[in-house]
Amino acid sequence: MVENLKAKLIELEEHLFKAETRASYGELDELIADEFTEIGGSGVRFGKKEALERLPSELPPKIIASEYELRHLAPKCAQLLYKAVMVKGGETTAIYSLRCSIWSLINGRWQMIFHQGTLCKAFE
Repeated sequence: MVENLKAKLIELEEHLFKAETRASYGELDELIADEFTEIGGSGVRFGKKEALERLPSELPPKIIASEYELRHLAPKCAQLLYKAVMVKGGETTAIYSLRCSIWSLINGRWQMIFHQGTLCKAFE
């Protein structure tokens, strides 16, 4: 059960990395909960409205994630922790971060309710 949930949330998380998903208002609307909050690497906090306005119009980044860890927070809520290497669209410099997403089972489907990326040194 735990491994199935971990695989499902990794699949959903990585689906959000894809250019076609990020360009789709409809898919983003389904994957991101109405009460979503993100604290970006810059320290700026924003919600679903801002994410839906920004993501479809930006050049998509390339993201490679590793070392996923799943933590159960409640019966219908789980946290996914991982390391990410990202190259923003149109750039060549890699950005390293430790990331955390919280997913909640809402009306029968998993939606992201929180995300934070904390910038860090390059991974060894």
